[in-house]
Amino acid sequence: MHTHRSIFVATGLMLFALFFGAGNLIFPALMGQQAGDHIFAAMSGFLLTGAGLPLLGVIAVGYSGSRDVQDLASRVTPWYGTLFAVMLYLAIGPLFAIPRTATVSFEIGVAPFLGELDEYGKRLYLAAFCLLFFGASYWLSISPGKLVDRIGKVLTPALLLTIAILVITAAIKPMAAPQAPQAASGYDTHALTQGIIAGYETMDALASLVFAIIVISSVRSKGVSDKRQMLSLTMRAGCVAALCLSVVYVFIAYMGATSVGGIGLQQNGAAVLSKSAEHYFGNAGKILLAVIVFLACLSTAVGLITSCSGYFNRLLPRCAYRTWAILFTLVSCGLANVGLNTIIKLSVPALMLLYPLTIALIALALLHNFFGGGRIVYICTMLATGTVALFDGWKAFSGVEHGLPMRLHALFGDYLPLYASGLGWVVPALIGFGIGMTIKILQRPRPAIDSTPS
Repeated sequence: MHTHRSIFVATGLMLFALFFGAGNLIFPALMGQQAGDHIFAAMSGFLLTGAGLPLLGVIAVGYSGSRDVQDLASRVTPWYGTLFAVMLYLAIGPLFAIPRTATVSFEIGVAPFLGELDEYGKRLYLAAFCLLFFGASYWLSISPGKLVDRIGKVLTPALLLTIAILVITAAIKPMAAPQAPQAASGYDTHALTQGIIAGYETMDALASLVFAIIVISSVRSKGVSDKRQMLSLTMRAGCVAALCLSVVYVFIAYMGATSVGGIGLQQNGAAVLSKSAEHYFGNAGKILLAVIVFLACLSTAVGLITSCSGYFNRLLPRCAYRTWAILFTLVSCGLANVGLNTIIKLSVPALMLLYPLTIALIALALLHNFFGGGRIVYICTMLATGTVALFDGWKAFSGVEHGLPMRLHALFGDYLPLYASGLGWVVPALIGFGIGMTIKILQRPRPAIDSTPS
């Protein structure tokens, strides 16, 4: 029992480190400022999607017994499984998320020390930082079997310690009482809903389907082979990670909510953190924040490089794992040099498409036995979800100023519930699920997809 306890605790801390990046620091801090004295309602919503959804993603993969994301998504159709997995890995890997880890850590942890620089000078420093950052990321990622030891036992305690110093100080000595929420942010009237939407920005629900495989592999490498024990340890490791995320989110959001009276209303969470750290610790605060962001981003980059390289090695085994790790590290390093704002702008359409599909897949995996694993249920649900998600992605990419996109935008706005909040896919997904269930009931019994954990 003691051995199993140490396994899920160490693995859970590793999972927390993989999930936790600079975005997880920025978004709750900004939400705290905007929500003001409605912070507890907003935080309730944020925890549902910022910590709850990633936990469900880890559980869903463990419960399904799937080998990887492709195997899980292939319950729709095999070609969809491959397409979805490739898009997901590229989005949370070398195209967007991995480059963002370097640019965010540079903007928050390095740029404040550089003083006034022209654009050319800043790009030179960014390029040099990216070489160092991705060199360290590659070194950690080429030995994935040691992830628990290197991340779970080394980086995670250091990360938690540096975060604790800042947020506990802010909790003991708040700058001021929380003020009224910002009306333009929506937290004054819909704090819970706005918190739910804000939790999406962490992107951890997308990553949960990928990181769950690392958790399962780590548990298996410790000598656990019984399927029930493996599922139990995976779930408990997910709970450890979700609990750590929740505690950090609560403290950071509270720090944001009490900071307006001391540092004023800021435009983004990075400024909230930077000015809060400087308020409490002066120049030492800037150094502390740099350590926090670097550790958070480095651990996330390592996990993403490891996961992406492992998947593409299985998809195209002629290229070795190390070759994929080198390729993704180089591509990420190159894209990181375009700057944070460009990376975020390019990632929005992909997130608008992939997030609804991921949430729907997690829900279907958890409900698999309820509807007997009927493929038609998967197909109808994902088709209905994907229709609206594809339009949302297109809208984010090219806009809806004229033509058919403008007419569809107006139509959805008038008749589709939650569309204005970015959740227009929810009702179609439920309708698709109902249609799939109806068709399955009317059909003659057919063999269901095996969901026995492997």
